[in-house]
Amino acid sequence: MSAHSTTDFLTEGQQAGARYRLAAPRRSPLGTAGAQLGRMAGESMEFMDHREYQPGDDLRRLDWAAYARTDKMIVKLYRQEVCPHLDVVLDGSRSMALAGSPKARAALAVTAALCTAAGNAGYTHRAYRTGGGCHPIVGGTEMPMLWQGVAMEADDSPADSFRTLPPAWRPHGMRALVSDLLWLGNPLEVLSALGHRAATVCVIEVLAAADLDPPHQGNVRLVDSEDGTVQETFLDASALARYRANLRRHREAWRRAARQAGAVMVSLVAEELCNDWDLSPLVEGGVLDV
Repeated sequence: MSAHSTTDFLTEGQQAGARYRLAAPRRSPLGTAGAQLGRMAGESMEFMDHREYQPGDDLRRLDWAAYARTDKMIVKLYRQEVCPHLDVVLDGSRSMALAGSPKARAALAVTAALCTAAGNAGYTHRAYRTGGGCHPIVGGTEMPMLWQGVAMEADDSPADSFRTLPPAWRPHGMRALVSDLLWLGNPLEVLSALGHRAATVCVIEVLAAADLDPPHQGNVRLVDSEDGTVQETFLDASALARYRANLRRHREAWRRAARQAGAVMVSLVAEELCNDWDLSPLVEGGVLDV
């Protein structure tokens, strides 16, 4: 991808996202007051609210007076903690830039659309890209058309990046992962990292038509998108059928894990998305509002 094309893709997504707002979390540790307080949030340490203690909370925030009255572990929340915020992680692995497909275009545009919709809802945002860790995108707190360094050329999986260097999450914010999810491993490992002290989590699966239904039969030269390994092989109808069956099982494992983790999962086909930039599947999934 050239620098010019990535800017174009991000601009397309920004324009598409301008028609939507990020949906409020379906579940929130802040209670009913959190969304309203968040719209007035800044960066001060002014006290704003209470909520029940959750594992991992800073014990210095415990309100012992509230505990004495209610016999419940209660922590104090400050203004920066109730600020509505979206952290979005873009899969930067090579499989996302599938040659001959608009997969990279779709993934970049969806990421840009989410951040634009977050701004429309009064949320702040930060975008990350995986590759040797989860690194903040340069300009990733600004409008997407200004982002830099979003090339999809990493040779490790998002799971590896989460282990190496997880994002600096905003506590109690919304989290999103944009990825083809085409790596081996337990989906719950990544979903657990995404969900730690989050208000809500969504996983946006972006696949190319060729991922879903490989068009070739006969002698083919396969190149591993992650490590560059080359293999000459013969693909017949039986091999393609096994591929499709394995892909179905892999995708179902992700859907099952998402349900188990309480995350929203939405699947998009790059060619369909880039045809008209209709984000209604994200509306139907509860990620966006019109």
